[in-house]
Amino acid sequence: MPDTAAPILVCDDLAEPLDALRAELPTVPRQDLPAFLAAAKEAADHRLPAELASALDDFRENGNQNGYLLLRGLRHEEELLPQTPTSTPAPVERNLLAMEAWLALVGRRLGLPTGYRELRAGTVYHDVYPSPGAHHLSSETSETLLEFHTEMAYHREQPNYVMLACSRADHENRAATLVASVRNALARVAPEHRAELLARPMPCLVDMAFRGDDPELGAIADVRVLYGEAEDPFLGYDRELLAPDQEPARAALAALSKALDEVTEAVHLQPGDLMIVDNFRTTHARTPFTPRWDGKDRWLHRMYIRTDRQLNGPATAGEVVAFAPR
Repeated sequence: MPDTAAPILVCDDLAEPLDALRAELPTVPRQDLPAFLAAAKEAADHRLPAELASALDDFRENGNQNGYLLLRGLRHEEELLPQTPTSTPAPVERNLLAMEAWLALVGRRLGLPTGYRELRAGTVYHDVYPSPGAHHLSSETSETLLEFHTEMAYHREQPNYVMLACSRADHENRAATLVASVRNALARVAPEHRAELLARPMPCLVDMAFRGDDPELGAIADVRVLYGEAEDPFLGYDRELLAPDQEPARAALAALSKALDEVTEAVHLQPGDLMIVDNFRTTHARTPFTPRWDGKDRWLHRMYIRTDRQLNGPATAGEVVAFAPR
């Protein structure tokens, strides 16, 4: 692991103004999600504490070396939490949870919360929790490593940010979110391998949710692993799904994979943490943990954010987009 200062903003001192903003939001978000997200947008644009607003704006405009921003110490109110879910999607009538409120306020400062039609019934808010017998490519797996992936690198409407907010950690605090930034890894990749990855897209499979009735669907997408400026490229990486079909591409991908492993950072999300992952600059993973199935297992909330960096036309907050492979 690199000896790099983690990009953390401690929010303990912001509890009072943030609680005041949360009180302005509708208390049942799924009942009228467009109105809820509109209220969050108005609050985030005009009344977010200056320190937090500045940090989010800078991350949106410039990113950072590590590829993520961790907000720590947000009020999470463990005593008010229901049991960790065992099914999805969440009931429409479920009241707003603290970590869901922070996702909405932060997400609306960054861009457009987005649902994906084939994923989690097209919902915008995702509960992430362990599920018995989950597929190894699913975020609901727990006792196996969820391998490095750039979220939906194969999707034309790939989210710019993946946000993970923690209501409950796993009992033994074993689960780590792993993040590897292309900005940290690039110097470790030989020039000829970088040139190969920049030159052409690579065949890529898609996640199970997007395979429809064909679980063995082949490499239907073409993903650029490195793209944009050669000296500061964006990243599209998936250890399980990329399927290089030529030896130079295989060698280049192996070199990049090794570099990403060498710069990996581990973040153990705690209740009150909200992690913003730059999905155009990083790949992320999750280490195994052991659920107890006691209603108190690990519980994250996930939201995907699109920005004008990839939008080709009008878009709205809360929009549910259909799958289109690259």
